Amino acid sequence: MNPYEIIIRPIDTEKTRFQASEQGKYSFEVHHGANKLEVKQAVEDIFDVEVEKVNTMIMPAKRGWRSYRGPWKKAIVTLVEGERMDVFEGAI
Repeated sequence: MNPYEIIIRPIDTEKTRFQASEQGKYSFEVHHGANKLEVKQAVEDIFDVEVEKVNTMIMPAKRGWRSYRGPWKKAIVTLVEGERMDVFEGAI
């Protein structure tokens, strides 16, 4: 699978920005069928950084009044100390 098919989008919230700046942890929405090794390789290829570990989880579906979001997979990537990604640069 192509690295750009595995990493769908970064997750940009206040909590993820804090984790990125203070703890070196970055959150991404990833392909539902991707495993931890594929996520690690994709992040290393796309952002040219060294990944220490990857945690994945399936986020539950949400239903709204007129909308539905199905379950999706989230990955929290921890970088080796001293490494940094500019994922949220330019975002307001």
